[in-house]
Amino acid sequence: MRNGEVSFWWSQLGLPAPTEPLDGSIRADVCIVGGGYTGLWTAYYLKRAQPGLRVVVLEQRFAGYGASGRNGGWLANSITGGRERYLASHGREAVARFQAAANDAVDEVIRVAAAEGIDADIHKGGEFLVAYDAPQLERLIAFARSEQQWAETDLELYSAEEARRRIDVAGTMGAAWHPHTARLHPAKLAAGLRRTVLELGVELYEGTCVTELRPFAAITDRGVVQAAAIVRATEGFTAGLAGAHRDWLPLNSSLVVTEPLPPQVWEDIGWAGRETLGDMAHAYMYAQRTADDRIAFGGRGRPYRYGSKIDTDGATPGSTVRRLRELIERFWPVLRGVRLDHAWSGVLGVPRDWSATVGLDRATGIGWAGGYVGTGVASTNLAGRTLTDLILERDTELVTLPWVDHRVRRWEPEPLRWVAVQALYAMYYAADRAELDRRQTTSPLARLADLVSGH
Repeated sequence: MRNGEVSFWWSQLGLPAPTEPLDGSIRADVCIVGGGYTGLWTAYYLKRAQPGLRVVVLEQRFAGYGASGRNGGWLANSITGGRERYLASHGREAVARFQAAANDAVDEVIRVAAAEGIDADIHKGGEFLVAYDAPQLERLIAFARSEQQWAETDLELYSAEEARRRIDVAGTMGAAWHPHTARLHPAKLAAGLRRTVLELGVELYEGTCVTELRPFAAITDRGVVQAAAIVRATEGFTAGLAGAHRDWLPLNSSLVVTEPLPPQVWEDIGWAGRETLGDMAHAYMYAQRTADDRIAFGGRGRPYRYGSKIDTDGATPGSTVRRLRELIERFWPVLRGVRLDHAWSGVLGVPRDWSATVGLDRATGIGWAGGYVGTGVASTNLAGRTLTDLILERDTELVTLPWVDHRVRRWEPEPLRWVAVQALYAMYYAADRAELDRRQTTSPLARLADLVSGH
């Protein structure tokens, strides 16, 4: 089994030939720090809106190296942190507009991919959430009732029998489904966007490490880029910037992928609709049926490294691989002993209130977007369009959405941060074990962890 090497997705595709790094100080109209989805989408929409802009993207490795090339491939309409966070401050109408915009972001990614000739194995089969113990079913029903109060969610609730006809997860007690999610190949989307922005004239400097952001300037190891707008699009790598160490927590998530599965196995499992698959556990999983009939299966492994350290090219501990294998075999007993072809990990950007944000400080020229907590495949597109409107000073509906200029307090310093995250996930794992072992209601450990985490 291959381990790390950035991700399975990049191993399938092959790493891109890098562009030249920055060679000395330059001036631009817009400088984007980070070559992931947020940076690439922002560059794309800026050049589509004003082709004459000098747009520079700075990337320390290669475009798509981070979460954009390692994620589970869920193009989902989630509002990070939940709609309820914005009700008191913005009202129901604004929150409904936000959800509609998140729905539209899914279709916008699909539209642009088709228009630009980006084949990212996109299949819009919706999102399927399964419950396989009594507390999970209780939470699923409550979740469904809450979602169904919003016309924009289009969520359906299924009985155990109905659910198992779609995807036969062992022990299924019920499931929910909605249509606003698609499965895709993350690295193919990143590579396609990279190619597209280069064709549009964006200047991409890979192998260039940004160390600090200052008003109207990005400081790198190879020179300074001055611009009227500086966009921070660094997500899980934000802690590496001077002065930003406590802004967002880099939370680890890990995946494994099986060998291609034969038709007779798929007859047992089902999954003909190729929905994205999740569950209602506290330490939740996420999965997709890939275009070449594998199962890519992810979850939280080693959640956080002391001092906000980042993994080395996605290297994943053996204990995490074993845990994910156990989950796969628990979901589908027919897969006991299945060969795993690749394991890898990446980091998510997590704000203190677990809610994503986008904005622009005109006094310093510094803009930002991120804190997606794993929901960034679609959110980055919405963020890129919103940043474009903010930078170009366009008065659009996007710049009035509730997440614009949303700010929260910073994370606690070490060692409090490390101790808290370890304790939180220990409680979540313990709660899941207790619930799977015939507990009938949600574990108080999980409620306590939610309270402490601010999730």
